[in-house]
Amino acid sequence: MPLFAPALRLLLFLTVFCAAPAGAAEKNDGTRVVQDGMRVSLEYTLKGEDGKLIESNKGKAPLVYKHGAQEMIPGLERELTGMKIGAEKHVTVKPQDAYGLVDYGKLKEVSKNQIPANGMKVGAELGLPDEQGHVRMFKVHEIREKTVVLDMNHPMAGKTLVFDVKILDIQPAAARAGSSAKTAAPAEPTKASQTR
Repeated sequence: MPLFAPALRLLLFLTVFCAAPAGAAEKNDGTRVVQDGMRVSLEYTLKGEDGKLIESNKGKAPLVYKHGAQEMIPGLERELTGMKIGAEKHVTVKPQDAYGLVDYGKLKEVSKNQIPANGMKVGAELGLPDEQGHVRMFKVHEIREKTVVLDMNHPMAGKTLVFDVKILDIQPAAARAGSSAKTAAPAEPTKASQTR
């Protein structure tokens, strides 16, 4: 489910976004609102339900996405609709409107010889290639006598996400054609945040 994109570049799937050009907010007349087809630039802080910081882009490049293009988790995108430049909002997104509930059907049992020695502990994160050759991150769920059970759920599955967001800029999507691309991914825990 897209939010932003892991490895926490786990919050939108691993999607490439365009950064807003400097001074874009000053050129906006303040009447634009977040709606389908607009390129939205925002600042966010993401915390867990327990209040622990997961990720923030404050003081960094803004997260930029196209509203209505499913580049954002549905619960957050819905709450951003109608906001204007400079508006701030506190948003709580339940798992079913973010990365979904934990699906126990996504536990996969593999032979121990497929797992590196340093991955032989519950909670260890492993990058393994899928059928298309893309590396996917998995967490070791259980270690059995001859096999290891991997959890293939999104790392944020089953979690309630708490965002504080501020809209920095809103532009028609076509206005970004020549911008340089940036990767953004709120809601995909970094290795450091996963160990907290």
